[in-house]
Amino acid sequence: MLILWRHITRVHIGPFISSVVLIMFIFLLQFLMKNLDQLTGKGLSAAIIAELITLNLAWMLIMAVPMGVLIATLMAFGALASTNQITAMRASGVSLYKMIAPIIICSIVLFVLLTSFNNDVLPDANHRTKVLMNDISHKKPTLTLVPGMFIQLKKGHSILVKKTFEHSNDLEGVTIIDYSNPMMPSTITSRRGSISFSKDYRKLIMDLYEGEIHQVNSQINNQYRVIRFEKHRIAMEAEGFNFQRHETGSLARGDREMNVQSMLEKVDSLRSLKSIIEQRVFDRTGKQAGEIVDFTSLKEPVTIQNIKLNGIQTDRSQEHVLRSDLYTINRYEREARQYLVEVHKKFAMPFACIIFVFIGAPLGIMSRRGTFGVGASLSLGFFVFYWACLKGGENLADRGFFDPWIGMWIANIVLAVIGLYLTVRTARENLIINWSALSKFIPKVWRADNQPTKQS
Repeated sequence: MLILWRHITRVHIGPFISSVVLIMFIFLLQFLMKNLDQLTGKGLSAAIIAELITLNLAWMLIMAVPMGVLIATLMAFGALASTNQITAMRASGVSLYKMIAPIIICSIVLFVLLTSFNNDVLPDANHRTKVLMNDISHKKPTLTLVPGMFIQLKKGHSILVKKTFEHSNDLEGVTIIDYSNPMMPSTITSRRGSISFSKDYRKLIMDLYEGEIHQVNSQINNQYRVIRFEKHRIAMEAEGFNFQRHETGSLARGDREMNVQSMLEKVDSLRSLKSIIEQRVFDRTGKQAGEIVDFTSLKEPVTIQNIKLNGIQTDRSQEHVLRSDLYTINRYEREARQYLVEVHKKFAMPFACIIFVFIGAPLGIMSRRGTFGVGASLSLGFFVFYWACLKGGENLADRGFFDPWIGMWIANIVLAVIGLYLTVRTARENLIINWSALSKFIPKVWRADNQPTKQS
């Protein structure tokens, strides 16, 4: 049996390695095509570009390994079936469950290794990617600007440039729309300019040359004026300009940049703060937060002085405090739910390695083809379905429609049911032995001793 297991495992190794490498190459091409305009022609060194690509290989590996398991299992069992080795093993009394046992063991090992990688390596890689992009944005703010496209800032400014330069922060054909003051919107145009950050990186500074300022004053009969300038400096809030800044001066880690332990600690902290505010609401109203109408869902402000809220008499000041508390409770719960979704995701995706074995083995035997094309085509359909369920479950769980574990494990549950059904059905099929094909596996001495004799 050990010899048989080694043979089946050896048949899987080559297709698995080649599949993972090819899938990662496809993901890499997609990444380069998507970010090619931001990586080339911006004056970035080859070392920085190589570092960015290397850091992004982490999430590609997480995606490629489960799909590689599915393709390798399909190809290996398809090849074994096409050469009638499956038939020979069944004739020798080896069931399908014993055939896939070594692959299940290997997939469990992959699950453990991939979970460890997903928890220990991927968060740091994602964080280093964000830090590197942040540093690049600080040193070269033109990296964020795409010629011919508006860049929207969060504090009432939009920027459009016609041309950027690879080795400097100079600009050509600058247009800035300033609607930070709704009563006096303005449009600034200039032939050329330059862009930089303030020392604390909170302000985006643009020095403009040879341009005009067009303003409309709606307070004074829509008065329109044009100001021409040789040099003009404008300072804007840098928030939204492709990077975030933490209050302490360092970049805060998001949920995809934290390991399981850190996220669970964050969930406990958020739930503790939520409980404190819920107790405060109960002390004020005598009711639980869930029994009170959530003011945050109201689109129109309440205009009367006194309102009755599920039997709770409140005034305007109490309404404001209650509205703020309910909003904070919802926000804490939403953030805690998002962290829990990411916790389950770190285990759900690697666990697909085990599930895909139960899908790939019976499909490979049914197709009786061991080519990469057949394996890739069948695998792609199942993986697209799996990925759609995974992303859909993640979004619905983030919004509170499902519990986090349901949202992230629903794809695995559905495919596990399909895989177990296919495996059991394939294992229970009536064995029809092709003796002519099987004869090459039977020793010649045995065949000679058992030839039928002619009767006279």
